[in-house]
Amino acid sequence: MLDDGTPGQTAADDAAPGDEAPKGPAFAMPAWIDDVRRLGRGLKHLFGAQLALAAAEIGLARSGIVMMLFMGLAAITFAVGLGFTLLALAGWGLAQWFGSWAWALAALAGLQVILLLLAILVFRHGMRWLTLPATRAELATLAKQAAAQGKAEGELREKG
Repeated sequence: MLDDGTPGQTAADDAAPGDEAPKGPAFAMPAWIDDVRRLGRGLKHLFGAQLALAAAEIGLARSGIVMMLFMGLAAITFAVGLGFTLLALAGWGLAQWFGSWAWALAALAGLQVILLLLAILVFRHGMRWLTLPATRAELATLAKQAAAQGKAEGELREKG
């Protein structure tokens, strides 16, 4: 018995005459396509894991940079404090040796002036290195050689 109330009609009767199901074997994908799909899934999994690892390491590196900046600031602060302490000890030692605080402070001031001038000279020497003097000289030599070679080739063309 059917729900629509028409006796004797089946679902097979409802199909149009050209809508018959194919009677041959169904089209099957070649096995190598399945292998390629599995390879793709494996590569996606592998590179996804590599990407996640790289993202985690970049986050760690970002945290490391912040930590390095703060620790650099702390190291500078402690180095300045240590420098002041050592300078005070040197001043006290010089005051004991000279027997006068005035001479001890004058000696420390002289020593600091000498060290300051030395630091300035080394800094200027480093600034000169930043101008790449050997590279500039080499480029100038190459330019002179190229100009001389071009001039010589030009003279040969005029004669020939």
